[in-house]
Amino acid sequence: MIVVDTNILAYRWLPSPNATKVERLLSVDSTWAAPLLWRSEFRNLLAGLLRSNRLDLATAETTMDRAKQCLTGGEFAVSDRAVLERVATSRCTAYDCEFVALADALRVRLVTEDKALLGAFPKTCRSLDAMIE
Repeated sequence: MIVVDTNILAYRWLPSPNATKVERLLSVDSTWAAPLLWRSEFRNLLAGLLRSNRLDLATAETTMDRAKQCLTGGEFAVSDRAVLERVATSRCTAYDCEFVALADALRVRLVTEDKALLGAFPKTCRSLDAMIE
């Protein structure tokens, strides 16, 4: 099992030059987890694509459904204290620290392309490239 950041989910379900890398990540570990927050972040990505007319509503709904299916059984609530502890020791947002706190609670890696997270939490976070090498 791995925790995946919203950017990794976006690479999986939206057109991306990183799609091939994400397919390789799935072959390394296909059991993905995320804090419940991922849904709001992902919907916000879809909203931007809808507003810029790069995605229609039906495709956005289908994409959201597919992403949810990918995480069935892998969505978790995160402890407020755990998130705030990570916020207190970094300059990362509480949103980002939810992913780190979940990975730490599950004792797994967080796969992210977020440079701030990679720098602030090197014991927990791994880049997509590092995970597939």
